[in-house]
Amino acid sequence: MIKKTANGLMVAAKELRHMESVAFGIWIRTGVRYENAANNGVSHLLEHLLFKGTKTRDMRQIKEEIEGRGGSFNGFTAEEFTCYLVKLLSKDAELGVDILSDMVLNPRLDEKEIQKEKGVVIEEINMYKDIPSQHVHELLTEMLWPGQPLGFPLAGSVESVNAITRRDIVSYKEAYYNPNNMLLIGAGRIDEAQLSGLAGKYLAKASARDIPEFNDVKQDQRSPNLILNFKETEQTHMALGFHALNRFSPDRYAASVLNIILGANMSSRLFHTVRDEMALCYEISSSTRKYYDTGAFVVGAGLEEKKLIKALEVIFKQLDTVKKEPVRSDELERAKEFYRGQLLFTMEDTMSNMLWLGEKVAAGEKEFDPQMIIKSVEAVTKDDVMRVASGIFRDDNLNLAVIGPVKDEAGLKGVLRIK
Repeated sequence: MIKKTANGLMVAAKELRHMESVAFGIWIRTGVRYENAANNGVSHLLEHLLFKGTKTRDMRQIKEEIEGRGGSFNGFTAEEFTCYLVKLLSKDAELGVDILSDMVLNPRLDEKEIQKEKGVVIEEINMYKDIPSQHVHELLTEMLWPGQPLGFPLAGSVESVNAITRRDIVSYKEAYYNPNNMLLIGAGRIDEAQLSGLAGKYLAKASARDIPEFNDVKQDQRSPNLILNFKETEQTHMALGFHALNRFSPDRYAASVLNIILGANMSSRLFHTVRDEMALCYEISSSTRKYYDTGAFVVGAGLEEKKLIKALEVIFKQLDTVKKEPVRSDELERAKEFYRGQLLFTMEDTMSNMLWLGEKVAAGEKEFDPQMIIKSVEAVTKDDVMRVASGIFRDDNLNLAVIGPVKDEAGLKGVLRIK
């Protein structure tokens, strides 16, 4: 499934011959983890700039060529990856690889456009600060990995973005956007030979260089942490986070099952108890984040300020219970079936297939067979769930970020404990 070309580029295809479409992604192993305090936001800014035109196409041509064929395209920046993606009818597959390759290898990076786009990014930063349900998760990330790139905001700060120069951008691109650090992923009506041929035609001339690496995270938390951002909002937003498992942990599937049981859907414990039974909030959910060397288990909720302490008490009780009492057999099976269903639903769409496969290949994971993954999930036991929960849900691993009109900081600190 995975091939490596002469210049180091990795190529992987998921053939779905029954589909009419094909989705491509060019993945670069870089993101906020590879930044520093001075250039924080450069990955995200560069991603924006690659849509502003190449040496042979202006930005309008790029949009018209893809959308004029019924296609769509986009990009995203994450902690450890940046991806440029396109979806087209299979008859236009070559056009998709052509344009993505042109964007990645030959961007204009015009000084005037850089200055304009910096203004756009700063507006994006300000927008997210005005959305407390999102900003609270940025605060939590900073708490989990303080003073480290993994804890930096993905878009940077207003100050760091303003300070980034064209030279910084070009230097950063030259370091990370080389075939030895890139992948071309395809999913849909395309086979491995076709994709390899397109890679040879459009990406083979790029020169490989050494790949800069990021520093492993340092975690030395010893007590619960709280950040309270007082703000006169109608609703108070909280994000509760714990250091958790990395993407290669043998217990990663047990952690996923634990997440489903606690808060990944409407039949989960937190949703049923905190929202449906006690009506303490409108929205509550849990999620996991997995990186190369670390991870996080996060619970987020939006609620009335006067219900915050009670909601936290109920949440902590649920976290304590899942550590000490085996989950019911029917609950465990429902969680496994939910995982299975969500994974197989992903396999029904070309873009979802590409994103799923691309992240796994980019991260260096080895398991690409959905059925084998399902077998690993099915093997998770009640003891596995309790053991993983006990390792994660500890007082000395607890971090809470809150945004809202909260005045009782002492009372809030008083409930930050799991029995």
